[in-house]
Amino acid sequence: MVESAMSLSIGQVAERTGLSVHALRFYEREGLFVNPVRRGPSGRRIYSEDDVDWLTVCIILRASGMPLPVLSRYADLVREGAGTEEERLTLMREHQARVTTQIGRLTESLDLIRFKVAVYEDLVDQGAAAHQCHAPSPAAGEEGTPLLRQEAVVE
Repeated sequence: MVESAMSLSIGQVAERTGLSVHALRFYEREGLFVNPVRRGPSGRRIYSEDDVDWLTVCIILRASGMPLPVLSRYADLVREGAGTEEERLTLMREHQARVTTQIGRLTESLDLIRFKVAVYEDLVDQGAAAHQCHAPSPAAGEEGTPLLRQEAVVE
């Protein structure tokens, strides 16, 4: 097969997109391509740069949590072309709201994780300092230590 910028094999597309050959076939069966996947004289799939660009959009939308049925509907709308912009906008706004909510939850989780990292870094640093000075470290669960009190409140 002669390689050209407009004629890519399934293996080349898999390599460029990070999708497996199996995933590419699945995407085709599910109707997620905007344009039908062409076939060469031997029946092998032939992809274009436009296909790779579209797959990149699909990969990003899936990574953002877009469900497969919603992605499929989006592909249908893009395939239908002009006149579907309002429905595409609605679909994207709904997904944007879901992603924004997800980011908020992840930010809250990250705040807690950062707090826990700081608590444990302080505890580890205190333990290292105690060992250097040969001073006994506070007993586990000792209520007089502020960091342990903070720990108990969070857990």
